[in-house]
Amino acid sequence: MTGIILAGGENRRMGSEKSFLVVAGKPLIEHIIAVHRKLFDTTIVVTRSPERYRGYPVVVVEDAMDLRGPLTGIYSGMLRSSDECHFVSACDMPFMNPRLIEYLAAQIEGYDAVVPRLNGMAEPLHAVYHRRLLPLIENCLKARRQKVQSLFERAKVRYVADDEIGSIDPEKRSFKNVNTPQEYKEALCSDLACRN
Repeated sequence: MTGIILAGGENRRMGSEKSFLVVAGKPLIEHIIAVHRKLFDTTIVVTRSPERYRGYPVVVVEDAMDLRGPLTGIYSGMLRSSDECHFVSACDMPFMNPRLIEYLAAQIEGYDAVVPRLNGMAEPLHAVYHRRLLPLIENCLKARRQKVQSLFERAKVRYVADDEIGSIDPEKRSFKNVNTPQEYKEALCSDLACRN
């Protein structure tokens, strides 16, 4: 399995590039890479600023299509990978739980994707995707169906429920991200010994 980190967002709500906000003494991206490196031999970062990630132990790629959004990032990372399965995360989730990621990965057999669902909402940027989805993703993108939900409607998805997630990550900290200045402030105030 390959880890894919999407670091191509526009950061409109934050006002600056989230990947390099410092929490617990290091940039967010370093927390994410550390979790990925515990679990995967290869980590791919998909970004529009490749030069900023060259010093990290990752493969850096840019979007394979001139379309914005996470589905393009997922597609671009999977294209570069040689593995069958991929764990995809955002660049601003510093509390990811490796045990939860392992649990999600273990559910992929017989499915195209394994996606946590919290309070009825899918979490596509903390999910596992099988390589067989590449043609379907490409079709969605070419048809300008850029929402990840468009992919889920056409794929065989194993949704992981709240209670399953809670048995491993009771506070569901894995899904806390840093999108706004207020969320950044909360991350700074929280116990972020980042479990790395």
